Amino acid sequence: MNPAESRSLWIKLFLPFAAGYFLSYLFRTVNAVIGPVLARELAIGDNALGLLTSTYFLAFGLAQLPLGMLLDRFGPRRVEAGLLLLAATGAATFALADDIAGLAVGRALIGLGVSACLMASFKAFSQWFPPERQASLTGWIMASGGLGALAAARPLEFALGFAGWREIALALAATTLAVAATLWLVVPDKPSDSKGAGLVEQLAGVRTIFTSRHFWRYAPMGLLFTGGFMAVQGLWASRWMAVLEGLSGPAIATRLTWMSGAMLAGFLFMGFFATGLVRRGIKLERIYLGAMLVALACFALISARPTLAGGLLWPILGACFSLSNIAYSLVSQAFPPALSGRANTALNLAVFVGAFGLQWGIGAGVDTLQAMGWAVDSAYRTVFFALLGGQILALIWLLRPAGGEAKAAPLPG
Repeated sequence: MNPAESRSLWIKLFLPFAAGYFLSYLFRTVNAVIGPVLARELAIGDNALGLLTSTYFLAFGLAQLPLGMLLDRFGPRRVEAGLLLLAATGAATFALADDIAGLAVGRALIGLGVSACLMASFKAFSQWFPPERQASLTGWIMASGGLGALAAARPLEFALGFAGWREIALALAATTLAVAATLWLVVPDKPSDSKGAGLVEQLAGVRTIFTSRHFWRYAPMGLLFTGGFMAVQGLWASRWMAVLEGLSGPAIATRLTWMSGAMLAGFLFMGFFATGLVRRGIKLERIYLGAMLVALACFALISARPTLAGGLLWPILGACFSLSNIAYSLVSQAFPPALSGRANTALNLAVFVGAFGLQWGIGAGVDTLQAMGWAVDSAYRTVFFALLGGQILALIWLLRPAGGEAKAAPLPG
């Protein structure tokens, strides 16, 4: 393939999938900004708001295991383009809803619709590009998600000054339709790609993953660390900043923008520097563990001293979260290549089950403690400390001796 053909292929593949993952992350975090508006206009309590927002994660997580099999059989172009039609339908449903049930249905459809955005891009890159380019492509596609998180912070707060949340949701529905059409019309199919293994064989591969001790070393970290951060970032960080730190709406949006910018920097670090670090003998598992220890320290400080350097601690937490995606490589590289996609979606299932349960659970916990007579700030701090305790237990579980069953994983791709 000559340079011109390679460049054309990169544009046809990367840009449409990057646009899809941009939208996926924007949808994931949008309620951090519009959540308070919804709560005020529709009189939604913290428990209901947490359940509403977390339906995205529930639908997303439930799609992961069948998604891996669909990608193998029908290819990333067809699967992602089709699912994005559901996401557009969900955004329109959300925009037109007048009660919590309608909003929840719309949010769930969005979660199901964008569930393939990252995994489909990984599948396409593995089909068309050599292994030595995978790390760079992974970093860039993650960066597009970081840009989506940035767009869901200060720019969205600015847009709310000119349009209502319903108009914004309808605009996102139209944009999602345009991305789905681009994927369908522009992205090429791999002519030599087979239909993949049969259903029985694929299910046997899923069983292999879920009975692996190596997988279960990392699953609690995905559930409580990665899923926990997604639950907090997607809704409760903004509520915490308002209640515990007394920040205004614009100040919260600015803080979220800095946090998303730090995430973007972490994704770019993964793409540009992970290869060099590994070649210098620094194992990916060390990078991962170091980032998780720093994240744990930051979250502990935030929970104990809410007004202590929050403008610095929240962005550091965001950067560490971006490095938590190394776990996908650490898990999948321990399995044969034919199982790597299903290993990634299995870990993604743990992450999104955690995000759903924790995002809803934080709101339920706060409401329950307030009903028992607790002050709102004490309720939030107690629930955050409970999450922190779970994360400490997950890290202790990971650090147990592995028994030599799996070697340290190499660089993604």
